[in-house]
Formats: sequence, structure tokens, C-alpha cells
Amino acid sequence: MKSVRRFTRTVARSVVAASLVAVTSFAFAHSFPKVRTPAADTTVVAPHDVSIEFDNPIEPAFSSITVTDAHGHTVSTGKSAVDPKDPRHMSVAVGDLASGAYTVEWVAVAQDGHRTHGRYAFNVK
Repeated sequence: MKSVRRFTRTVARSVVAASLVAVTSFAFAHSFPKVRTPAADTTVVAPHDVSIEFDNPIEPAFSSITVTDAHGHTVSTGKSAVDPKDPRHMSVAVGDLASGAYTVEWVAVAQDGHRTHGRYAFNVK
């Protein structure tokens, strides 16, 4: 009888511990793009900037957007910036873009320190 109680307590403690681990893992956020302007795989009139809205706030000092042309030359002018009024929104200005393919590379560091990154392409007509 004592061994059954001991086993039941051990199982209960294990369930509680596993639940705590699962709940705390949800507290850690990764930031991923929600809205990209221009959107991925679209053809647009030459934009003046490229922006990404993320699903979580990002750290300005460690997050960035870079835009390159089909030859790999950087066309973004200056550094990307996170909007101080909306820490989920980051943008970078681009020069006068000629017709062609462009690649956007982004790095987003969430406020809890988790880093995500990615790339996508768009075309200018």
C-alpha cells in the first residue's frame, strides 16, 4: 500500500513538473514577420522603404533589415530602424530602385533575447 502511494505521489509530482516546464516555454517569444511591405514574391512599383511588422516586440540594437539587388549590392540607404512607438515594426529606406529582383534579409531579436532571421524576394516593375 505504501508503494502505491509513493508511486502515485511520484507520478503527480512528475505531471506538475512537466506542466511547469511546458508553461514556461510558452513565455519565451520568438519574433516572426506578420506583414511584409512589399510582400514576398510580389511585383510592385519601386518602394521608398521596406518594412516588416513582427508578431512580438523586437530589440532595436540587435535587429535589422538589409535589401540587396540581383547582383548582391546593398540598396538600402542607412540603417534599419524599429519604430519607437511600435516595437513590432521595423523599416529601412531604399534608394531609387530600378526594375528587377530584390532580396530582403532580416534579423529579429525578441525582447527576451531569442533570435530569428529570414529572407524573401520581391520584384520591381
